[in-house]
Amino acid sequence: MFYQRKHSRDAVYLFTFALLFSIFTPLDTYAEEPTGQQIVGSVEALLWGDTAQGRYAMTITTPHWQRTLEMRVWMDRPERTFIRILAPRKEKGIGSLRIKDEMWNYLPKVERTIKVPPSMMLQAWMGSDFTNDDLVKESNVINDYQHRITTTRVIDGAESYIIEAIPHKGAAVVWGKLVYYVRKKDLMPVKQEYYSERGELIKVLSFSEPQEMGGRHLPTRWRMQTMGKEGHETVIVVKEVEFDRPINNRVFSLSNLRISR
Repeated sequence: MFYQRKHSRDAVYLFTFALLFSIFTPLDTYAEEPTGQQIVGSVEALLWGDTAQGRYAMTITTPHWQRTLEMRVWMDRPERTFIRILAPRKEKGIGSLRIKDEMWNYLPKVERTIKVPPSMMLQAWMGSDFTNDDLVKESNVINDYQHRITTTRVIDGAESYIIEAIPHKGAAVVWGKLVYYVRKKDLMPVKQEYYSERGELIKVLSFSEPQEMGGRHLPTRWRMQTMGKEGHETVIVVKEVEFDRPINNRVFSLSNLRISR
């Protein structure tokens, strides 16, 4: 009888302890860690949504000159992108259009539309540190790459995931590897590294100045630096943006590309 009472009392203690532990333990303890693909997908969704349309400023700096381009961007992920330069006057009206794996640039001064071959996707866009592929996002980073969390690291006081993205065999991509640094607490991107097929670090894209914009909290300053090019950098500042609103199909057309505004 004494053994039965002691056994019952111990069971009550264990049950009470388990109940209190479940109440006071944060829910995050039970949450599964996201996969590398989920983290990268979250970053892409944060920056671009299903659709994005907005106004951006791109400042290109070299040791010899600096200029700022004002531009409108329309993106219908993952297949269509349209960019129109609004200022300065010298570049006003220049446009870039991407539909699936085809891209065109329009030069209003000579009224000429140029189709960009795949071999030119790594070329600089408007003399910047961003390539054609960076701007129009021909590569689909979710479908074309395999993502793996390699480690975590404290960056600027915040624990961050390090995700390595390796292209699938046969994927039509321009980079041999991408590495993402993403803040763990809110999946805010910190930076992104671009590597060649030989494993050489080519460029680094850093994100900063998060603000409320377009109904979400996102970094509004994107700084691209090319390794080995001292004094060169390109900074994109998000001026205004709207996400997940339908975009008229006419925007993504060659006839619209040829209209100089």
